[in-house]
Amino acid sequence: MCFLAFGFGSGLAPKAPGTFGTLPALPMAFTLYLLGISGWTLALLCVALFVAGVYICNRAEQELGIQDYGGIVWDEIVAMLLILAFVPFKWYWWLAAFVVFRLFDAVKPWPIKWFDARIHGGFGIMLDDIIAAFMSLIVLNVVIWGVS
Repeated sequence: MCFLAFGFGSGLAPKAPGTFGTLPALPMAFTLYLLGISGWTLALLCVALFVAGVYICNRAEQELGIQDYGGIVWDEIVAMLLILAFVPFKWYWWLAAFVVFRLFDAVKPWPIKWFDARIHGGFGIMLDDIIAAFMSLIVLNVVIWGVS
């Protein structure tokens, strides 16, 4: 269970585990796109991955005995997949998505910080990153709309 929670090992990076933990989402999304899974279909898959993530992250917390351990990055992977479902399939939009998401996830502006401080366990781990994903999507889609 920890293997998944640690993002296949990417969350065990000694520095910036959240950033390294977000990276597996990129080849995963790329592969899913090549298989024809994108947009709302990918978003529906993310719902299932979110539900599984609540269990995965909760179990990892229990096994570690540490609340919201930084190496648990399944939440970053699912959130990044959700963002990539709704940005153009172009390397520069994916790079922008990565940077904007990491910014929101690291800085944790309101309401992310509010939820992060009050909701714990697997659901809390997953929720703050999904909120960061939605905030990222708002910013990215405003930019996309502005340059179109």
